[in-house]
Amino acid sequence: MDQRELDARVKALHKAAQSNEPPSAIISIIESLRSASPTEEMLRTTKAGIVVGKLRGNANKDVAKIATEVVAKWKKGIELEKKSKGLQSAKAPKGSVSPASKAASPAPKQLSGNKAYEGDLEKRNFKTDKVNIARTGSQVRDNCIGLLYNGLAYRSRESEDNVITRAIEVERAAFKAYNGETKEYKDKIRSLFQNLKVKTNADLGRNVMSGTISADRFVVMTSKELMSAQQRKADAELELENMKKAQVPMAEKSISDSLECSNCKKKMVSYTQAQTRSADEPMTTFCECMNCGKRWKFS
Repeated sequence: MDQRELDARVKALHKAAQSNEPPSAIISIIESLRSASPTEEMLRTTKAGIVVGKLRGNANKDVAKIATEVVAKWKKGIELEKKSKGLQSAKAPKGSVSPASKAASPAPKQLSGNKAYEGDLEKRNFKTDKVNIARTGSQVRDNCIGLLYNGLAYRSRESEDNVITRAIEVERAAFKAYNGETKEYKDKIRSLFQNLKVKTNADLGRNVMSGTISADRFVVMTSKELMSAQQRKADAELELENMKKAQVPMAEKSISDSLECSNCKKKMVSYTQAQTRSADEPMTTFCECMNCGKRWKFS
């Protein structure tokens, strides 16, 4: 794992922890860091040690445990790195030049397939990118791969090869998780595409492309987990506001002689009204039969 990828995953972990995302989501990101073998310089630059180290005191025991294990692994790796450098320095003859002091070798050229995309990010799709999506022999599955490609490529500079590779992985994971070309499988692919296309949820696509969110996990995430932290916050605020509006004091209830209870057939119904949805939607009427106690609502 290079420094760029480590930095991306550490940022995703920090954001997940700050947003109080479910422990399972945080654990998934830490697990992806377990295989990393960062140098002391990489840890210092990305602040990975600080971010993961803080989670050792997390209230969730599973999160704290895995964070402790990863930090211990990294510390051991740094100690071995220092010991190795010490031995190399001791063995180096006088007047010799250490590898670090030599002029850096030119970086290897990027493979053409991994070159960053340079076209219009807003209009990217498998057709404009001239990518062949016929990979499975099934038109349904190939169309799903195309849909996932369009979602992952949207506003992304990832190369065509990287995007199609990840789209194929995600489709394969969904095909396995939902037992083939079922309605559930198709609905899930459409849902993933729609969430990837939300402009305020750009981190979702980046996390899938970087591997912070694995294909297996991505295809089973709930609609709430797929939302951005901003979307979850807005939904929670709207729900709270609607609940407050609906909680009208009993003293403000009116008795109607035109509403009939379907249970006891008496016209002794009290009611209140509240705007629980958007302003252009009709108000919701909350009813309670004063005779038998039955409650219902209608718009």
